[in-house]
Amino acid sequence: MALVRWEPFREVNSLQREMNRLFDRLANGDEGDLTNIRTPFIPAAEIYETGDAIQLKVEIPGLEAQDLDVQVSAEAVSIRGERKSETKTEEKGMIRSEFRYGQFQRVIPLPNRVKNEQVEAEFKNGVLTLTLPKVDGEKNKVVKVNLG
Repeated sequence: MALVRWEPFREVNSLQREMNRLFDRLANGDEGDLTNIRTPFIPAAEIYETGDAIQLKVEIPGLEAQDLDVQVSAEAVSIRGERKSETKTEEKGMIRSEFRYGQFQRVIPLPNRVKNEQVEAEFKNGVLTLTLPKVDGEKNKVVKVNLG
């Protein structure tokens, strides 16, 4: 029996090559055996702050307003819903779908406390816009720093 010298970095290199192949297949659209991997639908958000309020925009295409559950606390916004898939068949072959379906929930922490009982909402063209008025103490909060 011949002795084989163990080289631990050879195993690390082998793992790295396998990972590179996996990422190359994903980047080139060759899903192969990866068709069962599904990433959840997470709506994109945009948040900005004015002197009196926080504006939050969330992209939720393909849903109606009644399909959403939006809850606002003083510190965060929770958005929950479900994108339901439509069943389509075509006689000449398979249809490829890159849409993401299923239930989702996104909790977005807010940079300041808000008056959650005075939130204004608009849902138009798949974009949810929330105007969240700040608590009075948070509007022009200035803190003096003691330097010594």
